[in-house]
Amino acid sequence: MNLPADIIAAVLSFGITALLGFAAIPALKRLKFGQTILDIGPAWHKSKEGTPTMGGVMFISGSVIAFAAGIALLWVQGVITLDGAGGLRLLNAISAVIMALCFGFIGFVDDLIKVKKKRNEGLTPIQKIIMQVLVIAAYFASRVTAGDTSTVITFPFLGQLDLWYFYYLIMGLGILYLVNAVNLTDGVDGLCSSVTVVYCAAYLAVCAMAGFAEMSIVAASVAAGCLGFLVWNFHPAKVMMGDTGSMFLGGAVAALGIGTKTEFIMVVCAAVYIWEALSVLIQMTYFKITKGKRLFKMTPIHHSFEIRGWKEEKIVGVFSLIALCFCAAGVAMMRYGMM
Repeated sequence: MNLPADIIAAVLSFGITALLGFAAIPALKRLKFGQTILDIGPAWHKSKEGTPTMGGVMFISGSVIAFAAGIALLWVQGVITLDGAGGLRLLNAISAVIMALCFGFIGFVDDLIKVKKKRNEGLTPIQKIIMQVLVIAAYFASRVTAGDTSTVITFPFLGQLDLWYFYYLIMGLGILYLVNAVNLTDGVDGLCSSVTVVYCAAYLAVCAMAGFAEMSIVAASVAAGCLGFLVWNFHPAKVMMGDTGSMFLGGAVAALGIGTKTEFIMVVCAAVYIWEALSVLIQMTYFKITKGKRLFKMTPIHHSFEIRGWKEEKIVGVFSLIALCFCAAGVAMMRYGMM
């Protein structure tokens, strides 16, 4: 990890994102890009109806500009090389940002349909999945074309396993799951941003131990962008990130793990996202099997705690603490089980 570059990228990302709020939020209000709240959600969420959405463009802008600045600084410092492993690491970082941007664009289209048609449903599930699969395929194709053909997964303390071509199928499904899991985590003011700050902070440590200076810039930029967004998104939120932001973050979360070849560590650190989506899958399965009964009061699981009387700030705090515990475990596994 190159601290000066990381710090500069983080400061830029935070500053740009936070300052953009002064211009972006009024602009979103003028365009009448307000959030539509589902009737099946908690009744008190109806008070959030009309809150500007698509605010993810704020931290997307901050993160991408900061990433470019950080990479440029590493280039000037001579840390980045274009030959051999150095060139491959740079490609991984650029591919990570491009994949996140592509997912963010899918979210943008989804949000745009919602605000234009004044409803909470944009793209159909099958349309989203097809577009997401195409992005994932392009991501892996770019890496293979550049010479990154490793299909090995490392398990802490156990060793390595070569999955051959099954690697792309399994990891492709993993990316698909994570992107939509991060999207589902965005249901309470500040929740998705806070959990992602913790996740990216953990990956700053992972990148430092694994020697991925370029991917470290990605982690620093996204983490600081989320912090800048929390200035406006913490309860009561003045703006929501929308699918534009949550899908961008989902792409970044997945790319950090796969781009650094720490797929198992990624799963551990992403435990909160995974559980959020898993709660939905369990609820749907249980509902069908029992012909109408529900296992949880409401899913994603954070809504169950809301119904039990937890305030949004408490949910954010507790879920962030859980994320911190799993991320600490992931970093420990990286330090003692994979080095």
